[in-house]
Amino acid sequence: MAEPTSEDHYFSADPSVPFRRLPVTASMWGHELALTSGSGVFAQGRLDSGTAVLFRETAPPAPGRIVDLGCGYGVIGLAIARAVPGAVVTGIDVNQRAVLLANENAASLGVTDRFRATDPAGVAADAAYDELWSNPPIRIGKAALHDLLLTWLPRLVPGGSATMVVGKNLGADSLQRWLGEQGFPTRRIASAKGFRVLKTLRP
Repeated sequence: MAEPTSEDHYFSADPSVPFRRLPVTASMWGHELALTSGSGVFAQGRLDSGTAVLFRETAPPAPGRIVDLGCGYGVIGLAIARAVPGAVVTGIDVNQRAVLLANENAASLGVTDRFRATDPAGVAADAAYDELWSNPPIRIGKAALHDLLLTWLPRLVPGGSATMVVGKNLGADSLQRWLGEQGFPTRRIASAKGFRVLKTLRP
């Protein structure tokens, strides 16, 4: 049966695709995480290349309130929760299967007291974060991505930061320039295997 399109990965769980869970084991910041991915969710059955670069090229964040934007089955946010005992992480995804899997993974890792996944509607209007981490859904299109970032970057506290990994061939350099033009200074902190790791500041 056909896999869902890239848009389905981000906006819906394609009902024509049976939901089956697939195990993923990966080392992130020195911690081995056994997770469950699933059909209809981004990077099912594997750790995608961009996220792998993100882990290799960064150190875990400081303790605080973290948002994992476009969390999928929870890889980035759960790695943070495991590596940083003082982190409280909110995973955000519009794909309900992703939210379900991320919360199941949090339970299996014993971090439900510090990690919760939800869709955007489940986030309080006044929620604020110290850091945002993301392998953002570039394939939703430039306009939708810009809207997404302009919705969530202002939720960072002044002086807060976002760490994102973006494919060079998917517009990482133009995104870096655009973020700066929107008043969010952004610099490249790493480049590897066709990906850029960007650090964005909330002034």
